[in-house]
Amino acid sequence: MIVGIAMAMLEIRDLSKYFGGLAVLNHVDLDVSQSEILGIIGPNGAGKTTLFNVVTGFLPPTSGSIKFEGKDISGLRADQIARRGIARTFQASVLFMETTVFNNVFTAFHMHYRQPGWKTFLHTPSARKEEVFIKQKTTEILEFMDMISMKEELAMNLPHGHQRTLGICISLGINPKLLLLDEPATGMNPVETSAMVSLIRKIRDSGATIVIVEHDMKAVMSLCDRIVVLNHGNKIAEGAPREIGNNREVIEAYLGKGK
Repeated sequence: MIVGIAMAMLEIRDLSKYFGGLAVLNHVDLDVSQSEILGIIGPNGAGKTTLFNVVTGFLPPTSGSIKFEGKDISGLRADQIARRGIARTFQASVLFMETTVFNNVFTAFHMHYRQPGWKTFLHTPSARKEEVFIKQKTTEILEFMDMISMKEELAMNLPHGHQRTLGICISLGINPKLLLLDEPATGMNPVETSAMVSLIRKIRDSGATIVIVEHDMKAVMSLCDRIVVLNHGNKIAEGAPREIGNNREVIEAYLGKGK
């Protein structure tokens, strides 16, 4: 009996992104398997965030293809890609600072409102039923992420670590199959970082696939199943954390030759 090879959830082939004459991504090939935590690392300017921006539709690719669950999503708008089940966070917290934790997450469900605007405006039974459902889902996310006790706090009053966690809560509002986390532990102390690592594992264990860009190497090495390394827009290495940690080309990319 011949056993078929499982298709990757996300398939990136020959992906390039140019700004003028500068190649920020240069013919990158990358697969993401279902249920894994894939780390993407590299020095500043390596192309990591640009990769996220292209995959999620915030930037169009210059060339190459991106397939999600076997379907080409290259060049789709960000909202179209999100509706297919890909969510992302950003390096800087993108929050509604002057509203509550609960309302921040509740608002993330807006793209999934099924009722026409006039029904919502007139508070029809179907619109009220949907609002109850969305409030329930918001509560479930905050409970899952250990943020329910803070639901009435204004986002601007949260400590830095909890603001980063709230950003992930918002991304969970679209019930993503694939979650892209851009430096989720940035600016955190070791205790906050450890808590974030535990939450990311918890999200993966709940059924999501995760790709993470992160500069905290201790967190990456302990969290990721596999790591891809970018440098000047090129993929220079890929493998298990132990392999990457001992890879001379990776060490040189971070430290410079001869150091």
